[in-house]
Amino acid sequence: MYSRIDEPQRRLSKDAVKVWLLSETIGNVIGFVILGGLFYLDFLFSWKVWISWILLGITVISLVGAIWSWISPFLLYKNWRYDVDEEFLQLKSGALIEVHQLVPMTKIQSVTTKQGPLLRKYGLCSVSIETIGSSHTIPALSKDVAVTLRNQIAYYAKIKEVES
Repeated sequence: MYSRIDEPQRRLSKDAVKVWLLSETIGNVIGFVILGGLFYLDFLFSWKVWISWILLGITVISLVGAIWSWISPFLLYKNWRYDVDEEFLQLKSGALIEVHQLVPMTKIQSVTTKQGPLLRKYGLCSVSIETIGSSHTIPALSKDVAVTLRNQIAYYAKIKEVES
């Protein structure tokens, strides 16, 4: 018989939403600056009419994408869950399409913490888990929680740190 596996309950840091919003905003600003430059060049050099229509289409698509990029971080945070025990690492995410992954501890080969500039600003880290055939990431945990989780997964998976 199979034993019941409870749904994962642990959540990401609340600051994850801030990091994702800031990251998306930076990307959107860069994209719109480039589009603005292309519109200016179109005006300056009187490019063909169809190029103006393409630029306008790209702008409309970019506006829709920008609006979505300010909504999606809240949905990501609301639906992201994880848990770890001696047998499995559980990951659950997705608002429209729910994804629930069970990663057996025996399959985990390495586990690392990563911290880019935006994550560092808010004291967050992501935890990356590598198996033979895949990789998984828990995106935004406080640094203390991320280090504890990394060590816990390493212990359960019996991963030994290589001494240099």
